[in-house]
Amino acid sequence: MKVLLTGSKGQLGSCFQDRLPTGWELWATDSDVLDITDLSAVKAAVAEFKPNIIVNAAAYTAVDKAETEYELAASINKTGPENLALAAKDVDARLVHVSTDYVFDGTATTPYTETDVTNPLGVYGQTKLDGEIAVATVQPEAIIIRTAWVFSEYGNNFVKTMLRLAKDRDTLGIVADQRGCPTYAGDIAQAIITLVQKNANGGIYHFGGDKEVAWSEFAISIFDIAIEKKVLTKKPNVNGISTDQYPTPAARPKYSVLNCAKIKEEGVFTSAWESALRLVIAKLD
Repeated sequence: MKVLLTGSKGQLGSCFQDRLPTGWELWATDSDVLDITDLSAVKAAVAEFKPNIIVNAAAYTAVDKAETEYELAASINKTGPENLALAAKDVDARLVHVSTDYVFDGTATTPYTETDVTNPLGVYGQTKLDGEIAVATVQPEAIIIRTAWVFSEYGNNFVKTMLRLAKDRDTLGIVADQRGCPTYAGDIAQAIITLVQKNANGGIYHFGGDKEVAWSEFAISIFDIAIEKKVLTKKPNVNGISTDQYPTPAARPKYSVLNCAKIKEEGVFTSAWESALRLVIAKLD
């Protein structure tokens, strides 16, 4: 199995490399090595390496900055995946593309299924949805995985931010009216590997954590485990605040829970995020 990985220095890309099965040949690329927005460069690289699988873990994820950087966000989130799909088609490779819960508007009250109507609230979500559509149009057999609230021992994420703030502050105001399922990047990586190994059907799959929480509840879990692991010596008070009390340039979905029944049918287990959080916090000590 020859795999071309993009976004190799991000959370998912790093975790994917950690879990690479024995016998798989990997070319791990980032934007310095391969500019996915350049079709000729992508086609040349793919033609030379001739991968069986392309895993696109690259993305523009600056949700708020995207509101004023539409062209950059679109080039990475829409044009890039489309280019990878076109190049994959040339060499009969299969694309695995990672997307987001932000394709939904968050007005649902039950977990989103793969067939629910999309309605992004901002530029980031719209460009990610455009990327999904472009990939599926070029390569209907591509696997598209929507996920949410990603954390890991790598990169920048909510867990690291909370641990940093906890060392300096006694009280933190954390949003309490946005709900979702934290998802460990290592579990997303394993889900991708399992789907590839099982030669799963193409299409969209939802993958997320096994327990729904608000950001404020997630923060409390982080602090509890950090105290338990002696990563923190004191636990800050968490004050639940409303989204209106923490305005941001881009609107966030208030409900981001994904229904993962479809991917479970392929033998993929949802992310047990509390146990993963313990492992991550222990690594960060």
